Amino acid sequence: MAETTAQKTAPQGKPPATNKLGLTLADYRGLPSTLCDGCGHDAITSQIIKAFWELSIEPHDVVKLSGIGCSSKTPAYFLNRSHGFNSVHGRMPSIATGTNMANKNLILLGVSGDGDSASIGLGQFGHMIRRNLPVIYIIENNGVYGLTKGQFSATSDRGSTLKDGTINQLTAIDLCGLAIELGCGFVARSFAGDPRQLVSLLKAAVSHNGTAIIDVISPCVTFNNHEGSTKSYKHAKEIDTPLHEIGYVPFYEQITVDYEEGDVRDVTMHDGSVLQLKKLGKDYDPTDRFAADHAIHQSHRDKTLLTGLIYFDEHIPDFSQIKNLVDAPLASLQEKDLRPPKETLDEIMQSLM
Repeated sequence: MAETTAQKTAPQGKPPATNKLGLTLADYRGLPSTLCDGCGHDAITSQIIKAFWELSIEPHDVVKLSGIGCSSKTPAYFLNRSHGFNSVHGRMPSIATGTNMANKNLILLGVSGDGDSASIGLGQFGHMIRRNLPVIYIIENNGVYGLTKGQFSATSDRGSTLKDGTINQLTAIDLCGLAIELGCGFVARSFAGDPRQLVSLLKAAVSHNGTAIIDVISPCVTFNNHEGSTKSYKHAKEIDTPLHEIGYVPFYEQITVDYEEGDVRDVTMHDGSVLQLKKLGKDYDPTDRFAADHAIHQSHRDKTLLTGLIYFDEHIPDFSQIKNLVDAPLASLQEKDLRPPKETLDEIMQSLM
């Protein structure tokens, strides 16, 4: 059938935007979410998609890792072209360690929950930080066990209540405070309802050489979004206290600016937007470990939600450096590379006599 004049002159839809790899945002999505409508975890998924797309990271260079829980289902919903492994409850850091040993060139993206990390997986969480495993470790923290009908988790604040009125009488584990105490070089906290901050923190975490902890308060709309919950949308928005404005510029597009304390300066970014900077004479310093620890304890006393980059140290060697791994991924080594010659084995045996 011949086209009509109206069909011929009808405006064509604008093609979707692409990143430096020529990929669209849709190329970084996964399966449709099966979580509850309005779940904070889905908001986090959206920001992971956006951050990796904007950074133009090849999806097949990423390994998605998780344990058990609502949070651990979410890797199915983003980066469908990436590798993935859904491990057992609380044991994801072990799988991440093996993955890094096999191929240190892959980007490790771990998604965990407060139950997965602060309870059964607390030991693994601590030793992952101790090894400084190069992994972006996101904790989707809702303060309850969503898959088992909303019991308190180890991050539930003392005095918070369940939907049935039960009051939590146990002290909460602050995973950011614990991470700093254990020597983690990148510790941040965000809120699922603050996409701008979370995207910036995710981008910064990708560039960090070592363990990057991002604790994201992610309200459970089914079991923990009521009056009396300290991890509901309403409560989190009321007490959210950003440490600073977060921005991130990739190293290959560095923008520098030099101006005096107290001055205001407009900086044009690569996308044409203008960022207004104000240099304060005294501001929060995320490289001061003692100040970071004090800030967390002060937020507990003030009952505020401290968000932003809480602590950062870029000088800690990561796991592959500590283990002096060869440049080639271990998974690519051939038998001839792995089997010592007879002369070497003889020398070893002689040294043991």
